[in-house]
Amino acid sequence: MDLSYILNELGEERENYFNAVSPPIIQTSNFTFKTVSDFREALGEEYDALLYSRGQNPTLTILRQKLAALDGAEDALVFSSGIAAVSVPILALLKQGDHVVSVENPYSWTIKLFNNFLPKFGIHTTFVDGSEVDNIKNAITPETKLIYLESPNTFSYELQDLAAIAKIAREKGILTMIDNSYCGPLYQQPIRLGVDLVAQSATKYIGGHSDVVAGVLTGSKALIKRIFDHEFMNIGPTLSPHSAWLLIRGLRTLPLRMQRSFETAKTVTEWLAKHPAVDKVIWPFSPTFKQSELAHRQMQGCGGMFSFTLKNSSVQQIEAFCDRLRHILMAVSWGGHESLIIPSIAGISLADYDHANPRHQLIRMYVGLEDADYLISDLEQALG
Repeated sequence: MDLSYILNELGEERENYFNAVSPPIIQTSNFTFKTVSDFREALGEEYDALLYSRGQNPTLTILRQKLAALDGAEDALVFSSGIAAVSVPILALLKQGDHVVSVENPYSWTIKLFNNFLPKFGIHTTFVDGSEVDNIKNAITPETKLIYLESPNTFSYELQDLAAIAKIAREKGILTMIDNSYCGPLYQQPIRLGVDLVAQSATKYIGGHSDVVAGVLTGSKALIKRIFDHEFMNIGPTLSPHSAWLLIRGLRTLPLRMQRSFETAKTVTEWLAKHPAVDKVIWPFSPTFKQSELAHRQMQGCGGMFSFTLKNSSVQQIEAFCDRLRHILMAVSWGGHESLIIPSIAGISLADYDHANPRHQLIRMYVGLEDADYLISDLEQALG
């Protein structure tokens, strides 16, 4: 489908709501029926019926159609957070005794899911460096039912060869799932590369205004229905109609915002790479990025987020630099209008800081919609 059609028309049957340009927020908990027969039918198959907004809601339906189309998927589910979009399908698709192969260093709450939560149900995970396909292939056991990917990682930006891994998984009857939050649907479509399920934090680029928390999962209709019918409906991680409407609003400007962030990040990373106080810059579309060829092969663009390290990477120097920033905000997340910074040391106790660990030295920056010169000026005074 044409991108402009998806963002501005798909799912929006305006004649059903007074020809309003913007779709309504159907802020209702339940829906009525004229006959017992209709009521019975809805109760029997809630996946296709408007019965109770924990399941289906017209505002969410519009959003789901758009998100599925953007990913080249058959269907989508939306959740109240990104980690819900990761956790619920994994709980739905795995059982006691199953094994997961996951890339190392995924999102922190995903690590907690694999390390702390799933073992309670007899499900165990092996973490591997996914930048080498053979590492994943060699970690597969007869009990492996899921290969979990995150490409790029959102702090150190390791990539996985999605098409190659998906091919291996298909041959062995193993499901593949990816956290695609960094690229979003415009800059990477893992389903087109053979991945079964794509999760992402819609809080990021899809929302785009730092005012909604949400998650999205896309895949085949069979898999999405299987997840919806059981764990999704039982756990109840439903997105509110108002939040769905905010995401529809965010989608209208998604291409413009991502392109702006991408272009500004290119300018800022090039400037940082030349600064005498900076040791290195890590960004998938940087010419010095170790997996640059793969990045350009499977990504259509690059997010506005990167990491860098200082030449003097002591805790004191890292903290002093971050504390001096005047306009770049220190906060988690990314994808909104505002530029953000977060040093790895913020999540590490001072006693555990290891100068020999490159990940401990990383400073992550997200470039928002500000002018490049405005951001560079702030970085320059802080580095000084």
